[in-house]
Amino acid sequence: MQVRSLMIVGMLVILASPALEAQISDHASVLTLEKIWTIAAASNKQLKLASLRRQESDIRVLEARDKYLPELFVTGDLKLNSTFLLYENGLFSTPQDVPISKYGYGVGYSLNVDLYHGGRNRRAVEIKQEEQRQNQLDFDFQKNNVKYALVAAYYDLYTFLHFKDFIEAEIATEKKQLSTIENLSRNGVVLKSDVLRTSVKLSQLKLSQADLEKKIELAKQRLNLLMGRDGEERLEIPYQEPVLLDTLREFDYSDYLTIALHQSPEYKIVQSDVKLGELNLKQVKASQLPKISLFSNYNYTYPQISFYPYSNNLWGFGQTGLRTSFSLDNLYKSRHSMAHAHNLYEQEKEKSELKKDELISKVKDAYLQLKQALESVATAETSIAQSVESVRVIRNSYLNQESLLTDLLEAENVLLNARFTLIRAQATVKQSHIKLLLITGSL
Repeated sequence: MQVRSLMIVGMLVILASPALEAQISDHASVLTLEKIWTIAAASNKQLKLASLRRQESDIRVLEARDKYLPELFVTGDLKLNSTFLLYENGLFSTPQDVPISKYGYGVGYSLNVDLYHGGRNRRAVEIKQEEQRQNQLDFDFQKNNVKYALVAAYYDLYTFLHFKDFIEAEIATEKKQLSTIENLSRNGVVLKSDVLRTSVKLSQLKLSQADLEKKIELAKQRLNLLMGRDGEERLEIPYQEPVLLDTLREFDYSDYLTIALHQSPEYKIVQSDVKLGELNLKQVKASQLPKISLFSNYNYTYPQISFYPYSNNLWGFGQTGLRTSFSLDNLYKSRHSMAHAHNLYEQEKEKSELKKDELISKVKDAYLQLKQALESVATAETSIAQSVESVRVIRNSYLNQESLLTDLLEAENVLLNARFTLIRAQATVKQSHIKLLLITGSL
């Protein structure tokens, strides 16, 4: 009996497991905006490309640091020697044939270490490090832009899903109302035209429902693609969760502006351009400074035909010391290069000021949009409360033959539009707030 009971329990567990997996899968497919951002950070194609650019800048820093390493060459040669003629009394005298080997060879090394060159190597590393920082800022900027694109798609879907719920609820209400009006028409209480008007409105609502379903599918596809997923992958969002707006009133315009001037990646990028312009100008100036290097070389050569007396023996010779060079022509050739670099530096400073003005304007615009959206929410909530009461009064009045159906239908449309307006305003509030965070670099 116990064995049979265990078998039954086991079968129930096996049968129930697909349902449990489906529930888990359904729950897993419900993605909040934060989860969507996390998925996109790992899979978005645009961010993958930006990440590769960032890795490239890391490699360029290492390449610049390689310039600090000494230049080291190992040399070797094998050669056939011609007859060695020595003209002791001039070119037209009879030469002396110096006996040397018919072949020769040599092997050795050459070492060169830059000790000073106006700080060009060090500054080259600084330039690449600044470019590395700029690529990181660009990556952050691209990441924020992808986040905001996801926000726009997310709240489009959020709005469409709410609209669909409103339409479905309105269709259900209208069907009941149509049934009531049909009964009143059969009893001769209302005109048959009222039945037709209600039927037309019901048909229009069904068309709106079909249109919203298409928009929902497109919004889901866009979200999936932005996340780097297959466009047809299943996706649900918790759109019925309440939108909390109280936390959006914490800062005023001056707070947001202060944050933007310190954290905005877009503004930091132009500031980085200014620093790069300054470094490039110093790099051009460094070309007028002397170059000092440590050198060392040593070679084994056969035969010895470099110094007198000559010999068919193997010989070795090397040198170690300091070498300095100074390019006199750069004193006049670099004038135009310096003027060019200085002009570019001044351009970058002006661009930085323009970007600052643009940033101030963007913060102000986004802040005012947020305030306007919050006011729209309050207005829409008031409008809904008034419209609900208006529909209730006019519906009772119509059933008592004290008002026309057109008044009732118009009041219902006003209520439906007020609900649409509230959802759209709530979505706009969230988008405006996130846009403000994006501009300030706080997203």
